[in-house]
Amino acid sequence: MDNEKKEMKLDDTQRVRVLSPGMLVAKRFFRNKLAMIGLVIIVCMFLFSFLGGMIIPYSQSQVFYATETMKKDYAGATQIKDYQIYAAEGVEIPSDAVSKTILAISKKNTIIESRSGQLLGLRKLADNIYEMYGVEETRNPKALKSEQHEAAVKVGENYFEFEDVAYMFDRSSGKEKLYVASKMAMVCQLSVTAYKADTAFSYEFYENAFKAISNNETKIQADGVSYTIKLEDNAAMIYTEDGTEYAYISNMNINSVVNGVTLTPGFKEAVQLAIADGVDSFEFANEGEEAETYLLTRKDGQYLIQRYQETRVIDTYASPSKEHWLGTDANGMDLLARLMYGGRISLLIGFVVIFIEVIIGVIVGGVAGFFGGWIDNLMMRVVDIVYCIPSMPLYLILGSIMDHYKASATVRIYMLCVVMSIIGWVGIARIVRGQILSLREQEFMVATEATGIRVSKRIFKHLVPNVIPQLIVFATMGLGDVILAEATLSFLGLGIKYPAASWGSIINAVNDSYVMTNYLFVWVPAGLLILLTVLAFNFIGDGLRDAFDPKMKR
Repeated sequence: MDNEKKEMKLDDTQRVRVLSPGMLVAKRFFRNKLAMIGLVIIVCMFLFSFLGGMIIPYSQSQVFYATETMKKDYAGATQIKDYQIYAAEGVEIPSDAVSKTILAISKKNTIIESRSGQLLGLRKLADNIYEMYGVEETRNPKALKSEQHEAAVKVGENYFEFEDVAYMFDRSSGKEKLYVASKMAMVCQLSVTAYKADTAFSYEFYENAFKAISNNETKIQADGVSYTIKLEDNAAMIYTEDGTEYAYISNMNINSVVNGVTLTPGFKEAVQLAIADGVDSFEFANEGEEAETYLLTRKDGQYLIQRYQETRVIDTYASPSKEHWLGTDANGMDLLARLMYGGRISLLIGFVVIFIEVIIGVIVGGVAGFFGGWIDNLMMRVVDIVYCIPSMPLYLILGSIMDHYKASATVRIYMLCVVMSIIGWVGIARIVRGQILSLREQEFMVATEATGIRVSKRIFKHLVPNVIPQLIVFATMGLGDVILAEATLSFLGLGIKYPAASWGSIINAVNDSYVMTNYLFVWVPAGLLILLTVLAFNFIGDGLRDAFDPKMKR
């Protein structure tokens, strides 16, 4: 009879296959579909975080920039309200000359006395343009009776020259007083801008230019050079004989708000004309002879000049693209890279915390359960004390301390692991203690005691291995809780700080309702990764529990 047709008995050695307990657990675990789904998700998370971080060309703190055309402030213009004093060479002006001048003009006085007792005289040339003289009272009846004096009185002047001497007179006190006058300065509400930065103006230029403006003249002589003046509303452009722009005089202060930029007289003239015409924009040719458009807006009595300029800015909240598959965050960092590097932190904290919790819990629970008596009572009271410690206030205090000392991201990770481990080991200690209390009276423990095996081996070699299945289940399900706790602490600002990333800190960066509703790609991926990871660890924990104890499913 052939071997294929030979019947086998029930106890035939070829028919019976004996599986080890570990193989049976593994077989039951791999048959659990949810556990397999969870295992696949966790493997994908590790590949995504650790392998993806090595493949992606960006770092977690790399900032990306974009070029945008933006409206930026370029200059400001405001009407000159304070009087400017242009002093003659070698003349020292009293410190209170400006304030005394303003007071004298408002009261229509011509002779003022400074704080030092020096007498000053003002001669009006035009609205807001005056000549300042140093004066000394004198008596010269011949000068008072001269034709020059009578001509000055007739035209409303307070200044005249007689026999090559300059005089000023004052009738405000009811009695005419005569003063000998010497030139000191020009006083006006005008500013002078040179076309070339290295140009220095003499007092003669200031004097003749202001007098020409007062008299509506178109030509002046200063320092032996002839100039042409083009008069405008409250302004004047001065040219050299060959028609080159030389200076610009205006009743407005027009200054650049950009460091290192000096405004040319031509630009100031364009601004002045735009303000006079009441337009809201004007064009002016730049150094490359290209016309640029400038915007003119009035704000709080001043004028703001802006222009559109290409600016390199941080590429914040960029939508997903080929360069950035998940877009960028508020700091212009690639979100995919931060999720990869953040996964390392979240997973690392989860496993480190669980590892420390298991070590502490096994030692405390194993010793307490094995010895019992007063040792058990003492250790369990310690467990109760640790269990009663409020975790959130402790995290808040720790976060404040690390903020005060400006702890680095690495130090924060270590401290977070330590504190979470110190608070979280009590559950494992209770489980180990309860299991060892039921195992220590069994026959195999009596045998170990009879053979003289030392206490440490009895606990950690014979008792603790019998608790490992429950520990594996507890640790696996606890991993999800630790990752969730880290994400919560980072969301509250107590965990990982910028620029380091974790999944919780990525969500914490979205603290604006507008961003949360309009930029879903910033926080939804991190939330999904946390959800999937925690769910996967729970699936694995459930699968291990069912594999170690199949009766749980009945």
